[in-house]
Amino acid sequence: MLKETAIKHFGSAAEVGRALGRSPSAITEWPEVVPEGMAYKLQVITGGLLRVDPLMYQKNGKAKK
Repeated sequence: MLKETAIKHFGSAAEVGRALGRSPSAITEWPEVVPEGMAYKLQVITGGLLRVDPLMYQKNGKAKK
């Protein structure tokens, strides 16, 4: 899941942070690809409107670019 996609869905980094119980600055510090655990939480929160693409993540948990 791309950070840009999550921000567009919620309207702002602040709203993404609010949905996850995180600060807006924490969201802006994410890399281009949302950290895997947060991506799955966003998938659940949005009822599947935002979906995780497992191919974006390596086995070690770091996002592929």
